[in-house]
Amino acid sequence: MTEPIVENKVVNNSDKNRYEVFHSGDLAGFAEYVERDDVVDFVHTEIDDAFSGKGLGKVLAERALDDVIARGRVIEAHCPFIRAYIEKNPKYDPHVLGKGIQR
Repeated sequence: MTEPIVENKVVNNSDKNRYEVFHSGDLAGFAEYVERDDVVDFVHTEIDDAFSGKGLGKVLAERALDDVIARGRVIEAHCPFIRAYIEKNPKYDPHVLGKGIQR
């Protein structure tokens, strides 16, 4: 028997000011943000307990941060989870307020 293909998808739900991660079509978690000027400030991240241990927090953080950069925005992270992810992945530093971006 082959393993079923599991798809992880991240979308920016701008109506709710959050990035949402879906696991096999089910909403598994989100990262809320506040936008002001050219800054996207991540304020809260949550993964549903039913989906813990699947690495979805990392998927969510990476794809959300990559999207912010692709949109030409600056990253700020008041959310401890996103802040910790950035600390472990210095490739984001040039796009982070207080690191590569000084004002």
